[in-house]
Amino acid sequence: MPPARYGGVERIVGVLAEGLLERGHEVTLFAPGDSRFGGRLLATVPDGLWNDGFHPDPAAHYQTTVELVLEQASDFDIIHSHLDANGFDLAERSPVPVISTLHGRTDSDPLAGAIRAHPNVDLVAISQAQRSFAPAGHWIATILHGLDFSSAPDYSARQADAGDGGYLVFVGRLSHDKGVAEAVELARLARRRLVVAAKALDPSEREVYDAVIAPAVAGGVVDFRGEVDEAERDRLMGEALATVMLSRWPEPFGLVAIESLAVGTPVIAARSGALPEIVVDGVDGFVVDDPAAGAAAVDRLARLDRARIRARAIERFSAARMLDDYERVFERVVAGNAAASVSQRPQSSQM
Repeated sequence: MPPARYGGVERIVGVLAEGLLERGHEVTLFAPGDSRFGGRLLATVPDGLWNDGFHPDPAAHYQTTVELVLEQASDFDIIHSHLDANGFDLAERSPVPVISTLHGRTDSDPLAGAIRAHPNVDLVAISQAQRSFAPAGHWIATILHGLDFSSAPDYSARQADAGDGGYLVFVGRLSHDKGVAEAVELARLARRRLVVAAKALDPSEREVYDAVIAPAVAGGVVDFRGEVDEAERDRLMGEALATVMLSRWPEPFGLVAIESLAVGTPVIAARSGALPEIVVDGVDGFVVDDPAAGAAAVDRLARLDRARIRARAIERFSAARMLDDYERVFERVVAGNAAASVSQRPQSSQM
């Protein structure tokens, strides 16, 4: 961390670790040894596993991480797990409080079943939608993600550039769940070019590329750019009419959405998962039920105030706000643990 490429979970953990360190906390980060962090770093593996695609099975790496953390656990006031269900064993064995921020989908197994099987693990949701699918979980907070937008370009102030490209943009994984085919269909119906910025390396990604992207490129609907860096991503979003996110699955959050809003570009989002929490319909973009409705919304994009979109995103999804929220949770959990420890001490008898 921070991730060499996109890595949504890794980005959030990086923002949290560095932000808490800057606020004066003592922070130990358990992460791959090639991570860059200003505080204490304990390597879980020598190098990040991203390039290997987590093959063959990452379960052993998760368990190694859990054991390494447990060896150090008594040094900490609190442990913050981002291992999803792989961290529940850590939470139940740790001598100090553990809170687990869940990043995965909670509407299906394995995470849904793991939550039911571990009803006492302190959980933090990243959206109300994620939380709603698992009401049996011991949820102690819902904290929306935040990012450092200090370097995000303000395309809303560049009237000559904002939306000037006349195209729509899709940024993310080439996955059927991400609604790639739906985004292409929306662009075709709207008679707009769709710029697709995504890697196509893994076999599953190549499958989607061959089945969906390649024919659309040949038909003149899609301009495929591959994976891009942060600066190019911001430019592609900033000059787009809108970012398209027609996910088929219930997104637990959606970092692409807040990145788009932060440069002043509206989002055409599916009515699923957390997206309606992020994209307020008619203000930050439009929430739609299918590609046809999304295509119809393209003609209404000019009515939106891009400066307002950007200002709202920076206020609602800043790293500072996220850090404030987590600090409050940490303080509450640590105080509760201290109070419980006092109450469990044997009372000395008076002579």
